[in-house]
Amino acid sequence: MQTLKLSVDVTIPDEFVVITKVELEELEKQQLLGKYWNMKDLEKQINKKHEWIKENILYPNRFRKILDVDNGGFVYYPKSKGQTWSFHALKMAEFLDKHFNPIFSEN
Repeated sequence: MQTLKLSVDVTIPDEFVVITKVELEELEKQQLLGKYWNMKDLEKQINKKHEWIKENILYPNRFRKILDVDNGGFVYYPKSKGQTWSFHALKMAEFLDKHFNPIFSEN
């Protein structure tokens, strides 16, 4: 078997940059830093309707005890009609990543 050693020059246009995966992840986190989502934003993020989100993420006790601001979490649960849901975007995104399997697996 032969082995060839090759050298290739790649020209990157000025409008592009090369960054590490770690740098990309940090930039993505910074986009969510200090941002809050409402229910419509969360629906867009996970491509599910609010009924599904409530049934599978927000109301099951195993998640609510983590999420609810009354328990030190990062989701404001409306207490009366007319109030809206509020989600700390960065923390909710991290929660969704961390709990993907339990959220989407069959119960």
